[in-house]
Amino acid sequence: MNHSYQTQLYTAREAALAAGELLCEHALHHQGELIVDHREAHDIKLELDRRAQELIEKKVKRVFPDFAIYGEESSSGDPNAEYRWVIDPIDGTVNFFYGIPHFAISIALQRNKETVVGVIYDPMRKELWEASRGGTVLLNKNPIVVSKRSLLSEAVLSIGMSKSATTMEKTLPHFLELLRSAHKCRMMGSATLDIAYVACGRLDAYIEGQISLWDIAAGALMVEMAGGSVDLKAHDEDPDKYSILARGSLTREVLQYTD
Repeated sequence: MNHSYQTQLYTAREAALAAGELLCEHALHHQGELIVDHREAHDIKLELDRRAQELIEKKVKRVFPDFAIYGEESSSGDPNAEYRWVIDPIDGTVNFFYGIPHFAISIALQRNKETVVGVIYDPMRKELWEASRGGTVLLNKNPIVVSKRSLLSEAVLSIGMSKSATTMEKTLPHFLELLRSAHKCRMMGSATLDIAYVACGRLDAYIEGQISLWDIAAGALMVEMAGGSVDLKAHDEDPDKYSILARGSLTREVLQYTD
């Protein structure tokens, strides 16, 4: 197979744009008609999440029928396949449901568990990030780089935090220290979009202690390709969850970060 990944990137891009049209239609015209499939204590699963993933799967399987799917809404194919798509059809579903225009579609392609293609699309702002390993990371076709800010006092950070007692107990003291030291800290509700913001220099770092691969696979590739660094570690108790620090020019020491 040609490892320039241009066909795979094009396919992911077209799938993300198609899903974005679906989300915009409902965000703008059918907000009151959204169907909740599942409601947890601090999260929501919409029927639209499933439809968006089905649309993405249809697009990518048409071109690459043998690739596995690893997605938030469903997974299929051989989990040990050489290639797999990693899909989050709406990252920021709670934002979407409440009419907050900060959510995104994330599609990554992995080869032997290494991400080689990533696409993130914010359909409300019509912003499209895309990258293929060995190429250039782009935002709306323009090359991007991470922030050059290296002082925590000048940095704007985004923090993600799951609501489990263990995670909050571990994360809150670090969060409070960063609130005192950083220029600003934000909790914006879409890891995918926030990591894309790190890649293009809007944010200086994204930190979360427990997150799923489909939220971060595409964005992590983009941050690295844009000149930043990503520290990703699987949880000992749950290998499907990760801790992540995605950053531009800030160091782990400046951020007082520990896994």
